[in-house]
Amino acid sequence: MDRITELAAVIDRHVGGTGICTTAMPHLSLIRADQPSTPTPAVYEASLCLIAQGSKRVSIGDHSVVYDAAHYLLVSVDLPLVGHVIDASPDRPYLCCKIDLDPAILADLIVTEGGVAHRTDLPVLGVHPIDADLIGAACRLVGLLDRPETIRTLAPLIEREILYRLLTGPHGPMLRHVATAGSHLNQISRAIAAIRRRFDTPIRIDEVAAEAGMSTSSLHAHFKAITRLTPLEYQKQLRLQEARRLMLAGGATASAAGFAVGYESQSQFSREYRRLFGAPPRLDIDRLHAAPAAGMAL
Repeated sequence: MDRITELAAVIDRHVGGTGICTTAMPHLSLIRADQPSTPTPAVYEASLCLIAQGSKRVSIGDHSVVYDAAHYLLVSVDLPLVGHVIDASPDRPYLCCKIDLDPAILADLIVTEGGVAHRTDLPVLGVHPIDADLIGAACRLVGLLDRPETIRTLAPLIEREILYRLLTGPHGPMLRHVATAGSHLNQISRAIAAIRRRFDTPIRIDEVAAEAGMSTSSLHAHFKAITRLTPLEYQKQLRLQEARRLMLAGGATASAAGFAVGYESQSQFSREYRRLFGAPPRLDIDRLHAAPAAGMAL
């Protein structure tokens, strides 16, 4: 059994039904789909996505990439993406593991290894051929789910190895740049974190810029260049996606969900929701309940 087949078997064993499944490891999620999904916008955390079976397309603006069992996806900063599964069936479901990047571990590895983070033209969204060391480490990490008593001790060690493999891989220069204090990517990463912490309250661009250590003009320019959105547009996506989650998983009404994420006008909430998801809130949620895979973004 090769390592990709082994990874698929472990994911299939531990994911219940279709959709996204959290695990006993906070940085690890498992995803399964039994059919192709419709394009769905979502904010992807900085993460590594490894497909064990099937394939997926993700896009940011006019930039689109496809990844599969032979290629991994690396998202260097939290990004608003549109994703959809393009190859999946009940007999051969889409199976994927998502490993969130821990910035503290990345920073520690960079300090330990030494070296300078040079400027790079690599995109913050990258697809690269899988390598044996990386897939082997991922198999060992996901395999800990078969031995939960080992997770507390071994998971941090394997996660550290995975991040080391990424730092020394083709996308390493980008990760170093993101983790280096003072770089524009590091500053925008801090700005994104600030917006995500208080997405449901009115945003003050000058406060976000101050937290990022940038001027407001520099924040706007670099934020748009990296995320393809302005800070306010980014916040709007966060609000609408959280409202969708509240209605889908929590059973909230459209008016309650809109109010919970910071909207004061129900008509504005409904209008912006429809623009992002292609249908008004109630119709969209009914559609997702009828076909859960339609709204799966990871």
